[in-house]
Amino acid sequence: MALVIDLKPGEKILIGDAVITNDSHRSRLHISGDTPILREKDVMKEEKADTPCKKIYFLIQCMYLARNPKEYYDTYFNLIKEVQHAAPKLSFMFLSINEKIIEGHYYKALKEGKELIKLEQELIDHAIAG
Repeated sequence: MALVIDLKPGEKILIGDAVITNDSHRSRLHISGDTPILREKDVMKEEKADTPCKKIYFLIQCMYLARNPKEYYDTYFNLIKEVQHAAPKLSFMFLSINEKIIEGHYYKALKEGKELIKLEQELIDHAIAG
């Protein structure tokens, strides 16, 4: 079954290693195949990865888009050890994300990475409110 994506005027989408920009009209794409696809709103630029969990999301994104995802494993697993040490409350999230990564389900891991960023922000807000 094809993936159906509606694009707003000017919206970008990554398909494999190509960036596609929609023109000035709404478009509907039907995409078949097994290639990485990310909407512009889901893309994390490296310079925006300014917290530990955003860096983790960025690394998962790199895995998802890479021809050889395992080249990011060492950096990723070292970073999650640091985060788990600093915020053990997030450990339950890493169990699920790591399972998906090891199974090669990077898009699913990426979706959970978004939830991880939300939890991180809640912890930051709580610490500030202190």
